[in-house]
Amino acid sequence: MGKWYVVWHGRTPGVYSTWEEARQQVEHFPGARYKAFLTREAAQQAFEARSPNDSDLPASQLPVTALPDKVRRGYAVDAACNSITKEMEYRCVRIADKQEVFRRGPFPDATNNVGEFLAIVHALAWLRQQGSTAPVYSDSMIATFWIAEGKCRTRLPRTDRNAELFERIARAEQWLAENDYCNAVLKWRKDEWGENPADFGR
Repeated sequence: MGKWYVVWHGRTPGVYSTWEEARQQVEHFPGARYKAFLTREAAQQAFEARSPNDSDLPASQLPVTALPDKVRRGYAVDAACNSITKEMEYRCVRIADKQEVFRRGPFPDATNNVGEFLAIVHALAWLRQQGSTAPVYSDSMIATFWIAEGKCRTRLPRTDRNAELFERIARAEQWLAENDYCNAVLKWRKDEWGENPADFGR
């Protein structure tokens, strides 16, 4: 049976019987709010019970079943850096079920792009151990460029607090230099697919 889609905040809010209809209401719509349900009754109840301003509505997210097959088979990485404490952590999730594969940090005196770089390399190494050719998705174009070059081109200053971070960067660069991999490293298309599944939600 097909799913039903509720659009609380979109071009025309309502309940839709196909993702294609719902997609037309939310794609490229700022702050779109929508969710998939298994039955029409559940969708209708959810639509009537909530409004676009409800604080507990889920963030815009394309239903996993509506993602392209290649994307569903992949893994997503993300990093989060506290702008006040400058502490960063990163993680990787399996897109199909959002199961966390690994999480590292927090690391002091760091940046998001460094975290994304380390997360991608960590994911590539883990996938190689698993014998998997699945793609890796990241929010950071900068980090994906660094991966292609095999170097983390960060301008982050070295401090007494981030010595371990720079050791991890060096090991990641060494891994890229010494290992071949066939996994595609791709940009997560937030405007088409919604929030990165590995997002920390901060």
